[in-house]
This record gives sequence, C-alpha cells and structure tokens, in this order.
Amino acid sequence: PSPPGQIGRNPVNFIIVLSPLQIALASVTLLPVRLLCIGVILLLSLPVSILGSFYCQESSEPIAQWKRSVIQYVLTCLGRAFLFCIGFIQIKVKGKRAKTTDAPVLVVAPHTSFYDGIVNIVAGMPSIVSRSENVHVPFFGSCLRCIQPVLVSRLDPDSKKKTVEEITKRATSQGKWPQLLIFPEGTCTNGTCLITFKSGAFIPGVPVQPVVIRYPNRIVSCLVSFYFNSFLPVHVPTQAEIKDCFMFANRVRATMATHLELPVTDHTFEDCRLMISAGELTLPMEAGLVEFTKISRKLNLKWDNIRKQLDSFAIIANKTKGGKIGIEEFASHLKLPVTGALRELFALFDRDDNGSIDFREYVIGLTVLCTPANTEDTLKFAFKLFDLDEDGYITENEFSSLLRSALGVADLDVSKLFSEIVGMEEGKVSYDVFRDFSLKHPEYAKLFTTYLELQRYHALEGDMNWSERPSNRGDSSTSSDTSGSEKKKD
Repeated sequence: PSPPGQIGRNPVNFIIVLSPLQIALASVTLLPVRLLCIGVILLLSLPVSILGSFYCQESSEPIAQWKRSVIQYVLTCLGRAFLFCIGFIQIKVKGKRAKTTDAPVLVVAPHTSFYDGIVNIVAGMPSIVSRSENVHVPFFGSCLRCIQPVLVSRLDPDSKKKTVEEITKRATSQGKWPQLLIFPEGTCTNGTCLITFKSGAFIPGVPVQPVVIRYPNRIVSCLVSFYFNSFLPVHVPTQAEIKDCFMFANRVRATMATHLELPVTDHTFEDCRLMISAGELTLPMEAGLVEFTKISRKLNLKWDNIRKQLDSFAIIANKTKGGKIGIEEFASHLKLPVTGALRELFALFDRDDNGSIDFREYVIGLTVLCTPANTEDTLKFAFKLFDLDEDGYITENEFSSLLRSALGVADLDVSKLFSEIVGMEEGKVSYDVFRDFSLKHPEYAKLFTTYLELQRYHALEGDMNWSERPSNRGDSSTSSDTSGSEKKKD
C-alpha cells in the first residue's frame, strides 16, 4: 500500500457514471421486479417488526440467549431473501467468524454504502453501532431493535461518551451480550483508501476480528451482483495497545489495508463536515480536507477552532477560483505591498513551495508560526516600538515609519491598514486596541517578531540608535534563518 497521509487523495469523492441506456433498461426491467420482491419480504418481516416494537425495546440488560438465537436465525433468513431480491446471488465468504468470547468486537471496512449491511447478515446478525435516527425507520427500525444496537448521535458529544461506555460494558461482559459489529471509519467513503479508525471499538482493549468487504462489480446496474467477505485472524492487543487505543486501531487498519491493497489516510468524519462547510462558503469542497485527526492531535486544535479559521480563509481565498491563497491575495488581505519580508512570511505558510497556500497550510501556519509569536510580552514590546514619543498611543505617522523600515519600502502606504486598526478611535491607537487587533489577526505577529529579532540583535551589539533602521537585505537574511528553522514537516 501507499504510505499513509496522502493528503491529495479524496476519500469521499464519488464518481459513478451510468449511461442513459443503462438507466432506462434498469428502470423498466430490474426495478419493478426488485420492488415487488422487496415488498413481499417486507410483508413477511411485519410480524418480526411488531414483535420487535413490543419485546425488544431499549434495555440495559441482554435478552435471553434462546430468544436471541431465534431472533438472529429469523432475521438472517429474511436478510438472505432480501439480498437475493436485490441481486446478490453469489456471496463469497473467506475465513470464519470468531466466537463472541474470542473476539467480542468485529471491525468492518471499508464502509462505502448502505449495502455494507450485508456483512451483518453474513455474520449472523450481531449487535451493531448505529445512528439513533435509524430506529425510527419503518420496518427496519423495529428489526434493528431486535438485535439490541448501540445507538449514537455523531453530533452530540454526550452521546459519544455514553456510546463508548456502552461498547466497553458489552465488550467486557464475557459473552453475556451479543457480539458487536462496528464500522470504525465512522462514515462512508469511496473505498479507495482506509481513513482514520475511530477509537470506540478499541478503547475496551479486548480482542477484535477484522472483516474486509469488496464489491467486484457495479451493484446497482447489474442483474447479478457479487459480494466478497473475508474474516481475518483475531487481533489481540498488547499491553501497550491496551493503554493506547489509537496504536491498536492503527495496527488493525494496517492489516486490513494490506489485505485490501489500499493506502491509508488520516481523514475522518470531521473532514466531511469541513468539506460541507467549505462548500457553503463557496470554496471547492476539497478545501476542507485537512486530515483533521492528524492536525488536531499535533496542534491541539478543536473542530470549532478549525471551523472558525475556515471562515477567515474563505474571505481571502474566495478572491481566486481555486480555493487557495496566492501572494497577491495574501498581500491584499494584510493590506501591505509585496516585499521581500512579505514573501518570506508567505513562504513560511507555503509548506510545499507550490506558490499558493491551501487551507491546511493556513491552519498550520497560524497555529505554529503566528499564535506562539502573539504573546503579551511580544505585543507590549511591539507597541513600545511603534510608540516613538512614548505617550501611550500610536499615530499613523509612527505606525508607517516603523513598517516602512521593517518592510524596506520608503513610500509605503499603510493608511488602509491603520484605519482598520483604529476602528472607532480618533486617529490614535491605544494598547488595548492594538492588542485586540493583533489577537484577531495573528498573521501580523510573525512580521512583528521578525523585526523585533533584528532590533534585539542590534541592542546586543550596542546599537541603540533606532533611527538607523536595518536594510531590507539584512531583514531578509534574518527572516531566511527563521524560515529555515520554522518550516517543519508535519
């Protein structure tokens, strides 16, 4: 398989091409017959649905073993008949499902569509982790209750916590509860790679059995569809993996990826949410693919923080059609001309040196480069530098004088930038206003700190003559050193 973390791969982009002839033929041949057969199956499942509504309500205790066996047998027979009706004539199964006591949890991937429910029928109808909305679906919801699912709302943090606790309770019950079947990816993908496995199935620290599924042909447009199911050997966690569920999840995912001959990426369901948000902001949806799990762990960022940064990114990037920020857009956003110092700051953001900043690079740049530089001490020192007459306020002349020196532009026009900082003030900027603006626009912090590093250097050399400003050439060399040290690989 390809190495992990291929950011260019889009795991949720579905491209399905059906010709008008295929659609027309399927509509007048396959569709009516299959709908009729499905209707018959639904009628046969009506008694099960009614019984499920009355006797299989949500409970904190497992149902009796004999009842569970009868329910699983009946539902498996109905499920097999349903699969036959929708064209799954041949179902190939490799390997053998482990006993509940040997592997309390089955983990299945890749998760590509609702057809993946076939694996539950093949596995003998174990309990599953399902969206809470599914129990309200007619017929299906009542049948779902019969296998006592673990219900989760993906948008409710409290529900996620309760779900993990319920999974742990069942997985460590020594066979009292039925086996649990979980799709650890947590969302549907296009099956071209395995995205990050969520930790829920691995937190209990019990043995799990990986199950991989494949569809060799187009399942909707074919008269006969095929399904391949492979039960892989049980994975028993080591002591280190019991303590670190992500390590266990990654090992299981690597085994499944090797068997499927697929690469792995660090995308998650949160990336899908960011993609939707990017589309709502008129950005290309791919702009939201940032490998959320990887970034959030390394930079200690929450989804809400990244979502707010997406709003800021969209304001800048919407000026271009590609959903990325070029040097001109970067300069326009900062209300500064394109200078050597600005190019060096841009290069720090542009981690792959392709001449543009995508949203992932923007998030990393703000967090790694700008936020650490935006400390209270740095802001106070920067304010003192701007406040040449030490009256507690910065005027436009003082502001432009320092920036001209820092950027090496003698005729620099900073009136627009100063007006944005001033806001409702009367031509002067107090420290509180300066601080609030800097915290809201951390992009400027790196420009200030680069200049401050130069001033500290001259102070150590005994050159305290602030009127002798460093040239643009000297500014570039120091910034270049900074660039080399801070432009890390993530």
